[in-house]
Amino acid sequence: MEKEVKFSDETLALVHKIMKRYPEGKHKSAIIPILHLAQMEFDGWLSPETMDYVASILRIQPIEVYEVASFYSMFNLKPVGKCLVEVCRTGPCWLLGAEDLVRHIEKKLNIKDGETTADGMFTLKTVECLASCGTAPMMQIGETYHENLTCDKVDQVLNEYRQKGERVTHWDKKHIKAQQ
Repeated sequence: MEKEVKFSDETLALVHKIMKRYPEGKHKSAIIPILHLAQMEFDGWLSPETMDYVASILRIQPIEVYEVASFYSMFNLKPVGKCLVEVCRTGPCWLLGAEDLVRHIEKKLNIKDGETTADGMFTLKTVECLASCGTAPMMQIGETYHENLTCDKVDQVLNEYRQKGERVTHWDKKHIKAQQ
């Protein structure tokens, strides 16, 4: 039986507070923070059912939610591991060894770019510029930038996340509460 897609009471209250920031009829402007909350609450990704639910709350067409969610790489449209490892693949990072780091991570975790480890802990994703060119090569896990990376540093970082075993997200409710 599928889990019902419904925000917790706390999250739904935050969604309504976000929507109140915008005039009636302009609630679509709240789509990005609400998608972040949905992704956080529903296991780190946005299923079609989750996007339909967000559309119903915002009183917009589901395609409008799909367009936004599919445009931004920060939204995951398929299940991801507890730790989404995003390695910058643009110029400065690539010139300073990001390609080697990606190959190292693939070998260490026994996955390819876009795949998730068998235990569901890690998903590897190469991404466009993360604006940390001066500390290349780098990767992001959740909110944390890991910079000036070497294969040894990557191993240390991945081991630390594996030991914690927790889901790591880009967004948390604390971001919304801080803006109120």
